[in-house]
Amino acid sequence: MKKKWLYLLGLPALTLMLTACEFKQTGQSITAVGSSALQPLVEAAGDEFTKENSGEFINVQGGGSGTGLSQIQSGSVEIGNSDLYASQKSGIDASKLVDHKVAVVGVTPVINPKLKLTNLSIAELAKIFSGDITNWQQLGGPDQTIVVINRAQGSGTRDTFERWVMKGQTSMQAQEQDSTGMVRQIVASTPGAISYMAFPYVDKTIKTIKVDGVSPTSANVTTNKWQIWSYEHMYTNGQPTGLTKRFMAYVLSDKIQQKVVAEMGYIPVNDMKVSRTLKGKVAKINS
Repeated sequence: MKKKWLYLLGLPALTLMLTACEFKQTGQSITAVGSSALQPLVEAAGDEFTKENSGEFINVQGGGSGTGLSQIQSGSVEIGNSDLYASQKSGIDASKLVDHKVAVVGVTPVINPKLKLTNLSIAELAKIFSGDITNWQQLGGPDQTIVVINRAQGSGTRDTFERWVMKGQTSMQAQEQDSTGMVRQIVASTPGAISYMAFPYVDKTIKTIKVDGVSPTSANVTTNKWQIWSYEHMYTNGQPTGLTKRFMAYVLSDKIQQKVVAEMGYIPVNDMKVSRTLKGKVAKINS
C-alpha cells in the first residue's frame, strides 16, 4: 500500500515535468553571433520579435565580426553578424553565404573627457595610432602621454577604422579589447586615452571629436561627409528559411528600420544618399 501511495504521489510531479518538456519543445530559437557594433540592434530587434511571437526566441551574442563569419560558415549558428564583407575575411567562402545589409553604422574616435581637444585630422589620427605621435602636446593639447586603446584583431570596428583612417599604415602595439563596453570604460577613466567605437556605444562618459572639421553625425554619414562608416551585415548560410527567414524580414521591416534602427544611433540603409562598394567607390543614390 505504501508503494502504491508513493507512486500516486509521484504522478503529478511526473505530469508537470512532461508538460514542461513538451512546452520547451514547442518553442523555437535561433542564434545570431558576431559584430559587437551590431549586437545592440539585433538584441533590440530580437526582443521586439519575441514580444510579437510568443515562444520564439533570438539568442544574440558578440565576439566580433570574424567570429560571426566563422560561426555562420561552420553552421554553428543561424546568423553571423559582421561589419565586414565576408570576402574580406580570410578562410571564409563568401560564395556560400547570403549577405543581408540591415543598417549602416558610423565609427568615431573617442577621447578621455578631460582632454580639451575638439578636432583632429585624418593624418593626425593615423600618426597617433601608428605611434608616430605619442604626446598630446604635439597636437596642441596638454603635456600628457597618449594612451592608445585598440580593438582586437578580427573586430569589424577596428577594420573600419583602420581602413578609412590608417589607409595601409600599421597600427602600433597597444592594449587591445574585445568589448566595446570595456573600451568605453577604459577611455572614460584613463587620462590621455583615445580609442574609437560605433556611434550607438557613445555616451556622456567619453568625448567624441571632429575629424577634419566634420562632426560624427548620422546625417554626415549619409552623404559620406563623415567617411568612417560601414554597412552592417547579417549573413546566413544560404537563403534563410523558417524562423531565420521571418526574423530577417522583421529586421528589414519599416517598423525596425524607421524606429529601432534610427533611435539606437544606426542609420537605415534606405536613408543613405550614397552607396559605397567594397573597394571604396562612392556613388550617389537616386531617390
